[in-house]
Amino acid sequence: MDSSEFRRRGKEMVDYIADYLEGIEGRPVYPDVEPGYLRPLIPTTAPQEPEAYEDIIRDIEKIIMPGVTHWHSPYFFAYFPTASSYPAMLADMLCGAIGCIGFSWGSASEATLVALLAARTKVTRQLQAASPELTQAAIMEKLVAYTSDQAHCSVERAGLIGGVKLKTIPSDGNYSMRASALQKALEQDKAAGLIPFFVVVTLGTTSCCSFDNLLEVGPICNLEGVWLHIDAAYAGSAFICPEFRYLLNGVEFADSFNFNPHKWLLVNFDCSAMWVKKRTDLTGAFKMDPIYLKHSHQDSGLITDYRHWQIPLGRRFRSLKMWFVFRMYGVRGLQAYIRKHVALSHEFESLVRQDPRFEICTEVVLGLVCFRLKGSNQLNETLLQRINSAKKIHLVPCHLRDKFVLRFAVCSRTVESIHVQLAWEHIRELASSVLRAEKE
Repeated sequence: MDSSEFRRRGKEMVDYIADYLEGIEGRPVYPDVEPGYLRPLIPTTAPQEPEAYEDIIRDIEKIIMPGVTHWHSPYFFAYFPTASSYPAMLADMLCGAIGCIGFSWGSASEATLVALLAARTKVTRQLQAASPELTQAAIMEKLVAYTSDQAHCSVERAGLIGGVKLKTIPSDGNYSMRASALQKALEQDKAAGLIPFFVVVTLGTTSCCSFDNLLEVGPICNLEGVWLHIDAAYAGSAFICPEFRYLLNGVEFADSFNFNPHKWLLVNFDCSAMWVKKRTDLTGAFKMDPIYLKHSHQDSGLITDYRHWQIPLGRRFRSLKMWFVFRMYGVRGLQAYIRKHVALSHEFESLVRQDPRFEICTEVVLGLVCFRLKGSNQLNETLLQRINSAKKIHLVPCHLRDKFVLRFAVCSRTVESIHVQLAWEHIRELASSVLRAEKE
């Protein structure tokens, strides 16, 4: 493909993408295929000779699209938003053309791991400086990290990779980690000769969008000399709106903070941003200086060399996407987008509350509504199975204590009130069917 054909095909691809997004509402949100469907549709080997571009494009609809879950459909209410916008797509194209290997951040999961590893290195060096006879192995076996029982599973994975104990702190009635429960665990572990060194606070948990009490937990971490990391992967984008910044109160106590613009800030996946209070805590843990990566500015203090801030050496040029989106939407446009989603979630909450067969399970703060039929877990599992089997909308569940709960997350950039209302009518109809079947 030369530049002339690239110009022509590129314009065709833009048209295809625009047509896809404009017509996405008409596609089944969830694929009606079984695992392995693709195998008989494609050759067993790559072609020996080049194939026509037209044939490849035809096969997108024939082979690829039947297996796709359409995350940007206005009927996708599962997980959390996966952000998308035309400015970000344009920037993605330019990013691919430039091919710059940017030394910048990865995902929220990786941010937690990087923060844990940096905290582990920091406390190990401090203890060895005070007691040189201590070996790294002797310290490692006593290190303990803490997080809420509502935290994302990636925190547990960070503990496994980091080779340290991870203890979950019981959350309160609002699914929030509180100071008293954390302090109790810290005191018990110190009395047992263990070394608390790392705490993860979640602002906007995956299950129910609950918020750990940062104003309570933060001072304890600072007093105990424990690294405090904030995971605000979803909710962090909402802090662009002044009315939601109270949820960030206590951020001054944090040693590191992460959120994902690719979740709710109209920046295509992947794009995750991390802030750290003291950069030397990271560079001290990850700095490597082979001669082939040395450069004339590395000791000048004029630049920040992000290759020392992470696990992989290189990443894509993600900041370009943020630059495009921020400039083309402006702060007011981004705020309006967040507020629209929050308003739609409250609209769905209101519809649920009008039906006495259902209950709302947690406070609706941002764009997530946790709800269920009043009754057994089996009843709600059956309802969810009916919803996802019908493939008109897509939801995923969570467990809150001993309850099986349905999550309705406002996700798509194109979702409107009519989609929320149609989704609720669909849920109500299926609920009626499930309840009738139970009585029979």
